[in-house]
Amino acid sequence: MKLMIASDLHGSLTYTQELFKRFEEEGAEKLILLGDLLYHGARNDLPAGYDTKGLTALLNAHKDVILGVRGNCDADIDQMVLEFPMMADYIMALVDGRTWIITHGHLFDENAMIPHAPGTILLHGHTHLKILEERGDFYYLNPGSVSIPKDGDTGSYMVYEDGRFVIKLLDGTVDKELVL
Repeated sequence: MKLMIASDLHGSLTYTQELFKRFEEEGAEKLILLGDLLYHGARNDLPAGYDTKGLTALLNAHKDVILGVRGNCDADIDQMVLEFPMMADYIMALVDGRTWIITHGHLFDENAMIPHAPGTILLHGHTHLKILEERGDFYYLNPGSVSIPKDGDTGSYMVYEDGRFVIKLLDGTVDKELVL
């Protein structure tokens, strides 16, 4: 199974359109969105292509492939306009025999973990920083931000397939890789 993971769209139709181009090129089956979808947040500048109505239409057109969780910038009104569930604080999933905790990162993170088994994958966004690291008995993975990266780089996303996580820039260039 091939999955794409992205976070922190922050209302950018422009960058999310690029993300969906990569989704098609990658041939992923599902897109996991780690929150902060429509609103840019009070601490962030407006990203390029800020268009929440256009982004809502784009996301709803792909509702059958999206799995989402709530970020700190997501509100009840966002769920009212989006046609896929995205208000859960976290999702636990079993992927290829390994537990994944899928969350935004503002409530649960590497310092405030949900009880877990050794080898668990913690997937979260929130910090806008690309991370693929083993942290004691779990793996901490963050795809960075699609629209407002905080590392001076360009937007990014992550692809998972057969125990391999790869972070790519929005142009498709490989940035980091972790094989389990």
